[in-house]
Amino acid sequence: MPRKIFVNLPIRDLKKSMEFFGKLGFKFNPQFTDETATSMIISDDIYVMLLTHEKFRTFIANKEIADSTKTTEALIALSFDSREEVDKLVDAAIAAGGKPFREPADHGFMYERSFEDLDGHVWEPFWMDSSFVQPQA
Repeated sequence: MPRKIFVNLPIRDLKKSMEFFGKLGFKFNPQFTDETATSMIISDDIYVMLLTHEKFRTFIANKEIADSTKTTEALIALSFDSREEVDKLVDAAIAAGGKPFREPADHGFMYERSFEDLDGHVWEPFWMDSSFVQPQA
């Protein structure tokens, strides 16, 4: 069975975040959705748990929630099959209320753009030429 990843992100307004990411084409698993959280499906093996601040606090012991509008706690990079898919997602994010984060970067073998979501989390969609990546022994 392949490993799965569940990224947990604190968000301020669950409904607005679901609307935002829904406009980007992401779906949500109703089995893991209530008024405090949702499971956003990125792929068969990647999920993002969007958690209200109150729900997120139940997982972090005595630590504070980072204010992602003022500090960057992570860069969430997602691969796509083409440059056009990268542009489509970032353009949709900006149209839905997200903010551009950095200028696009074209490295020849890799193309990337980035945006901040409604809570300031940084997403970095990218395309990479698979022939560039050498198999590891």
